[in-house]
Amino acid sequence: MTAGSRYSIWYFIGILLTFYGVIIAAMGLYSLYSPPNVKLAEYHADLWWGLLLLAIGGFYVWHFSPSRVKPREPVAEF
Repeated sequence: MTAGSRYSIWYFIGILLTFYGVIIAAMGLYSLYSPPNVKLAEYHADLWWGLLLLAIGGFYVWHFSPSRVKPREPVAEF
């Protein structure tokens, strides 16, 4: 990333986390109606993990969005 870049790498990481969170949470919702035959299925770890990824990814997208990032002041070179 260059010094004057408008997009932060954390913005794109937030998009990826949100995307993965949607997929994992959808699989967690599906497993509510057809539970797998494994131990500890009643804790629904995939649903909780998907919701956590959605929350973190949403925060990153909101916090590091290009419309919120202030442009940097140019540094005077001597």
